[in-house]
Amino acid sequence: MARPLPLILAQAPGRPADDLAGFATDVERRVKLHAPGALVVYPELHLGESAPGVPAAPEEGAEPLDGKRDAALAELAGDLGIWLVPGSVYERGTGDRVHNTTPVYSPQGERLAAYRKICPWRPYETTTPGNRFEVVDLAGVGRIGLSICYDTWFPEISRHLAWMGAELIVNVVRTSTSDRAQEVVLNRANAITNQVFVASVNSAAPSGTGRSLVIDPQGTVRAETVDAGNSTLTDVIDLDEVSNVRHYGTAGLNRIWDQFRPGDPALELPLYGGRIDPATWNPAHTTEEPPR
Repeated sequence: MARPLPLILAQAPGRPADDLAGFATDVERRVKLHAPGALVVYPELHLGESAPGVPAAPEEGAEPLDGKRDAALAELAGDLGIWLVPGSVYERGTGDRVHNTTPVYSPQGERLAAYRKICPWRPYETTTPGNRFEVVDLAGVGRIGLSICYDTWFPEISRHLAWMGAELIVNVVRTSTSDRAQEVVLNRANAITNQVFVASVNSAAPSGTGRSLVIDPQGTVRAETVDAGNSTLTDVIDLDEVSNVRHYGTAGLNRIWDQFRPGDPALELPLYGGRIDPATWNPAHTTEEPPR
């Protein structure tokens, strides 16, 4: 029994934080010709430019998570009947803290979750890091995990999202530098080593260098853009492929989530001040409450 999830990935240039009307028009244009009930994803800080291709300072355009922007985005998702990841936005937290935050909205017009970027690109980014992994249940479909740009360079983040039951990792990106080539490799590696889908959505020029892509749980690139142009990347993935690959193995061989067995000794991990415990190695099932 398949669990299809249509994807509409907007490789788009950024826009000012207050251009919600322009954003709504753009979303409607991209959604119009494609599957209903799709997961629509925009790049990192898509609503966060001070000029074309120039990111705003974090304090510019930052709003509390439940502000007017949040209400407008929730209403847009509800009106179009889509799952909406509008990229990430500057969120005003407590005190003078500003976070780089990805919210997720349902076809019913509700915000389901919000993820604060754990690994800002230091020393260049000055937002306050988040301290919580975030997975989101898309009712009747499956579970996705959230990461933002530089997070993909830290395998612990993708591994933890997979362990929490994510079947698709949504990685929103704003990369305008030459290391996008390495990010493509890292996203494929994260898909392979965790046996999950990965959708990595970069900005179009002048905000980013493009090369957005969808990767399956065996690391195969299913769909990709080849340049930095403003484009819409579409695909329909079957989330049951995750359980198939884990059951039969990558290339019919490698069953990484079955590696540790009851009775195996625990592996101490001094780097983390923790360990791999065989009793807790297997990822959460999507029907369960995700562990924190």
